[in-house]
Order: sequence, then structure tokens, then C-alpha cells
Amino acid sequence: MPDTQAAPEPVLSIRGLEVAFETRNGTVNALDGIDLDLFAGETLGVVGESGCGKSMTALAVMGLVPNPPGRIAGGRILFAGEDIAQASERRMCALRGRDVAMIFQEPMTSLNPVFTVGEQIVEAILLHQDVAPSAARTMAVDLLRTVGLPDAERRVGAYPHELSGGMRQRVMIAIAISCRPKVLIADEPTTALDVTVQAQIFELMERIQAEIGAAIMLITHDMGAIAEMADRVAVMYAGRVVEQGSADAILDRPLHPYTRGLIDCIPVLGKQAGAAQRPPPLSEIPGVVPPLHALPAGCAFAERCPLVHARCRNERPVLTRSGHRVACHAAEREIA
Repeated sequence: MPDTQAAPEPVLSIRGLEVAFETRNGTVNALDGIDLDLFAGETLGVVGESGCGKSMTALAVMGLVPNPPGRIAGGRILFAGEDIAQASERRMCALRGRDVAMIFQEPMTSLNPVFTVGEQIVEAILLHQDVAPSAARTMAVDLLRTVGLPDAERRVGAYPHELSGGMRQRVMIAIAISCRPKVLIADEPTTALDVTVQAQIFELMERIQAEIGAAIMLITHDMGAIAEMADRVAVMYAGRVVEQGSADAILDRPLHPYTRGLIDCIPVLGKQAGAAQRPPPLSEIPGVVPPLHALPAGCAFAERCPLVHARCRNERPVLTRSGHRVACHAAEREIA
């Protein structure tokens, strides 16, 4: 019998998203036609260099694009079928933290220095849940235990500056999961943390995802983090998505030259063969990202691409329609 089971609907679906900023150089598109889907229980890795639009995508979903000078200029952001791209601030306040939550990349600037971490967790709970303050404080202690903060009963009364960077990041995660959100956006959640703490934070996120079933959007520039955490990957460059697919497909067979460059930048230790070998030199992608107010007519990566040809400079590539999607003229020839 044919399989009649319907494909699952994404909990978050972004279609044709455009975010524009008014600058001294005129109107600049920080995001230009972004399409992304996020399904319950999965981790979508969004990867690219600084300035590619990763964090701006997250801010647009959270309704936090600074206006002015920025605004959502086009497209839709569908959360559980509701278009929130142009939702009122009142509606976004109801959703933000309860249904869609975000872990910001720098907890020291995201946490309020004059309130204890417990007070800040309690505030998030009371904003969205009908519980007594005493119950909210008990929940705050339980959340700190959940995220692995030692001596939670005492730490709940600590101020942010009294905690280490890894502890502060755990507090940010506790705030983000306090209302068991359906979507959890993690924006560079391990920035400035040492590798041991990074591994602990990723392990914590995976455990929490298994417990609450949240869909995670992991925003990072680290392909190693993508290999560790992501089910699917979207690679962004100059405000556009240039490649999408399963993590296995993109890591094993990247189609876009930019994605290949990012993967080649991952350090690899040399294999031991008798005498110790020196690791190979680090690779780099030559050149710089073009300014968004002066993007070329064709492919934005053309000036840095080892496979560039005439068509790339004159015709903007678009994402192929399904499966392992890529926006690259050279990759189109390879697929064909």
C-alpha cells in the first residue's frame, strides 16, 4: 500500500524574508529572500561568517529588529501557522520567551547586573505563567539544577558578576527554557568559552531538547559545532542562503565553494606515523565579504571563488528547489 502519512509541518517557516536598514548609503538589505524551515525536535544549524545575516535572522524571528533604522521589508515568518512577521509588539511579548526563546551570545551583557540570577529567572516565569512568586522561585532553583549549575539553592541568589562565563551561559539557558518553548534560538551560545565548557553546553542543549522536544536553531560560525549538533544546515553569505541540506550531505559533499572553504578551515591534526607529524597548515578563504550596499550584480561570492566564470559575475544564482539545495552556477554543472 502507498504511504499516505502526511509530511510533518514545520513549527517555524520563513519565506522570502527581507530585512532592510536605512543607512547613509541608502537602503541596504541585511536579509534578502531568506527561506528556512524548522521542525519539532530537530536542530537546524545556520552557519556563515560574521555579517552574513545569521543573527539578523534570529532577531527578525524574535521581533527584535531595531526600528528605526531597520524593518522587515518583506516575506513571512510563520510560527505554528501564524504569520508573526508584522505582529504587534503586544503579540510578540506574549510569544517571546513562552513559545519562542533565545539564548544570546554574550550573557554578561544580556543579564541585568543589578538583579540576582534567580530574580531574572523568576521574572521570566511570572511573565508567562500563572504561579505564585514563591512557586516561581522554587521553579528557578529547579531550572538551575536542570542546567547543571552547582549548589543551585545558593547560586539562585548570586549576581551575574559572581558567576563564571560557563555558569552565566547556563543561567541564560535556564531563562530560555523556563516556559518550555517550542522554538529555541541559540545565537553563538559558546562564544568565549573554553572547549571543555563548550562541549558541556552542547551536551546540555541536546539533553534539554530531548526533554522538552524543542526545535533548535543553532547560529554559529563554527563548522565543528555544526558537525556536533545539527541535523540540517543552512549556509548563509551576504544576507542570502547559498546552500541547504542535511548535515551529513553538506559536511560530506559540500556543493558551494564557500561551504567547502568553511569546512576546509576546520583544523585537522596530522596522523601519527612513526615520528610525530606536524598538522597541516590552516586553510583560509581569500578576500573579504563585499559590503551589502555594493553587492555585485551576479554572485556575491564571485570575487573570492576559485570556480568563478563569466556567468557568475553577471547572473545571480538561485537555490535549487529541493533536497540538497545550492545557489551556485558551478554546482549546477556538477549536479547535471
